[in-house]
Amino acid sequence: MTQKSPPLVLPPSLSRTVAALPDKDRNRLDDTITRLHTVNGRLWDTEDRVRGALLSAAQVADCKREIDQLNAERNLLAERADEVLGSLADAGRADVPLHTETLASVVDRLSVLTLRIWHSERAAARDELARRRVPVLRGQREELCAALDALASDVAAGRRRLPVPARFKLYGRDGAAPAEIKPSRRLRRVLAFGGLSECGKSTSAEFVQRTCGAQRFKIGFLLRQAAHREGLADPYALSPRRQAELLLGELNRFADAHVDTELFTIESVHDDASIAELKRIMGDALQIVYLDASFAVRVERSGTPAQAVAAKDEIKMSRGAHQVAALADHVIDNTGSIAALRARLRRIAAPPASTALRAATPYGLGLPAAVASATADFTDAVRAYGPGVRLAALTGSPGEGSWIAGWSDLDLLVVAEHEAIGRVHEALEQYRTALGGAASLGPTLVTPGELTARRLTPRLAFVLHQLQQGSPVLHAAPSLELPTISRGELVFAAVRELPQVILTMRRLRADAGPTALRQLYKHLVLACRLLLREHNQWESGPDRILAAASRMPGLTALATPSLAEISSAWRDGEAELVLKPVTVAVDQLLTWYAAQLAA
Repeated sequence: MTQKSPPLVLPPSLSRTVAALPDKDRNRLDDTITRLHTVNGRLWDTEDRVRGALLSAAQVADCKREIDQLNAERNLLAERADEVLGSLADAGRADVPLHTETLASVVDRLSVLTLRIWHSERAAARDELARRRVPVLRGQREELCAALDALASDVAAGRRRLPVPARFKLYGRDGAAPAEIKPSRRLRRVLAFGGLSECGKSTSAEFVQRTCGAQRFKIGFLLRQAAHREGLADPYALSPRRQAELLLGELNRFADAHVDTELFTIESVHDDASIAELKRIMGDALQIVYLDASFAVRVERSGTPAQAVAAKDEIKMSRGAHQVAALADHVIDNTGSIAALRARLRRIAAPPASTALRAATPYGLGLPAAVASATADFTDAVRAYGPGVRLAALTGSPGEGSWIAGWSDLDLLVVAEHEAIGRVHEALEQYRTALGGAASLGPTLVTPGELTARRLTPRLAFVLHQLQQGSPVLHAAPSLELPTISRGELVFAAVRELPQVILTMRRLRADAGPTALRQLYKHLVLACRLLLREHNQWESGPDRILAAASRMPGLTALATPSLAEISSAWRDGEAELVLKPVTVAVDQLLTWYAAQLAA
């Protein structure tokens, strides 16, 4: 269709009705009708081309293929328009007269008539027959607009029923597949989201994309891409097996070109037969996720009338959308909180795994005898609580073998069911009492559900990574499952955590008296550790971390005393002797950091 061809203008009453639709439906309908009118224009031009010029047999075949493809797209767009226009219908009675065609079919005829008038007007200057035809065509358009307005009013009032909009047009090849297709070895995991209208499919796929780095695809897009690539006109007319192979072919192609992509999502699964075939081919690499919610909940969430949601449901159910639940690997009741939904999605997208952890006694961690004894008593106490307590571990310096009495804290991680937290509190009180003043205890209590749902702070993610890399634990239940934390995730966690560390370090620097030495130095080391992660450097131990950070581009070497010297001065009450070089190093780092982020 050329640029000068006229736009499609809906009759006034229907235009006002469409304008009152929710934004989402109105925008979708506007886009669909515009594309439908464009396709009709391209069809007209292609048919003129194949009739008017002397073409070779190969050129005629190409034009015929293009006409088939355009007709397939035309019918698909008309069905999509009916999905929205069907929501205008009042439920009415089953015995009201049935109209012969859908609203979108009439809109499609109006589009073709608009184009016919335009072409006739252009030909009128040189063709007398065309000139006499124009007034007749304009009268037909007025009558068709009036009939369309009347039909829309009758449908909305329940005086007319509309037929099922599915056209089931057959264009292109048959469903035979020339060769068996298998998943690429780089296509590791695919989540397919299904469900009825407004059940949360798109919301769920978007969340998985944002939090898990998944590559997100629409099934319709993949099928259209495959059809275009293979010269197919209407992929929806093919057998379920062939559709599944087309989908897999596109996924394979993308996975092979993007080898770092670990997870893909596809939506929305409305055809139970084709997704069943895809599951047969892919096996467990494809996980089908069905989002379920009551009709009342879905209507409330949609913000549209119940009949609008019902109309969309009817179309989806005609394709087998509701039967996908029986095929699903995961059925999620999405009537609860968003927190519950996201927790379930994280477990599906990044499933936890049983982890073999290295156990050690407190006496093997280089702790003083009194501290080791108190820690052993605590470990015995929580172990006696049975499966309610899944994990207990001293993290940080004890695990790294750099714990210093009078300087280091005892950072303790306990993973316990919520019901067992009260007993853990009692054990912690006994632990503090036994420690006396020998060490300061810093416990972190977390439930297994929080871990497997990946509700993790950056610090907790790093601790889990360290445990999985071999840092020792005091106690681990045999059935313990933990999320796998990659180095890539820690890099992004460092990006999130570093701003808060920098802000805290500036606050500490503003009041940098001797009493602030310990916290100021620890935040300096932590900031450098996080910056090194961004540079893919994974040093441990404060002295090594500060030395490695001094080699970052543009940063003046941080000339701080060793940890042994600083901790000794702190224990001996001589913090002021080492405070100056620490504050100088802090100032150097803050100046460098500000310069790196300057506009």
